[in-house]
Amino acid sequence: MTDVRILFEGGGVLVVDKPPGMLVIPGREGGPSLRELLETQRRQKIFVVHRLDRDTSGALVFALDAAVHRALSGAFETGKVRKRYVALVEGRVEAPHMVDAPLVAGRKGRMRVARPGDTEAKASRTRVRPVETFERASLVEAEPLTGRTHQIRVHLLSLGHPLLVDHQYGREAPLTEKDLGGEGDSVVLSRTPLHAARVGWPALAGVEARAVEAPVPEDMARARELLRASVTSL
Repeated sequence: MTDVRILFEGGGVLVVDKPPGMLVIPGREGGPSLRELLETQRRQKIFVVHRLDRDTSGALVFALDAAVHRALSGAFETGKVRKRYVALVEGRVEAPHMVDAPLVAGRKGRMRVARPGDTEAKASRTRVRPVETFERASLVEAEPLTGRTHQIRVHLLSLGHPLLVDHQYGREAPLTEKDLGGEGDSVVLSRTPLHAARVGWPALAGVEARAVEAPVPEDMARARELLRASVTSL
């Protein structure tokens, strides 16, 4: 059974370090969901406050009772929750960006930047900041100021900097050590390198203010190490 790291628990709030490759709630594709796993392990009802995509890792907030669930869900819906992600993207991101690009549902479960006349477009804003640049890639921080499906992935794509691996919006093939500047053929990245590094909320009714961080996972840390080494060896 998958061992899920608890990042914080208290006052009816549970924050876990979501592993990549797992759905938050049951989906059409089948397979275990994180909520079901936690309910089985803890033998209690778990309330889903927000979601992360299947392949996204990092800090994920659950509630342990209905009142806390209402308070936290309302905070997410009204933009009171601050979220910070880290991502490995194609190309060199040399300067900060504020992406203000409405999104609309596209085909086959994808989202896209809206075009003039798209009546169902929803306002979407993401703040992007470079953390480290490599020869042909960058590590960036992304702060979504709205909460649309696939928002960070599509906004990064709109900047010309898609995630290094993204089965819906970019490269599908996994990246090996050699692809990232090393010498081996072992696969390093086989999923979207997007990680929810920090989540924080203000004091709410019955909920204390809190900020929780999730460490960068092993696959992204290894990819960063290889990219950094390939620059220093030039």
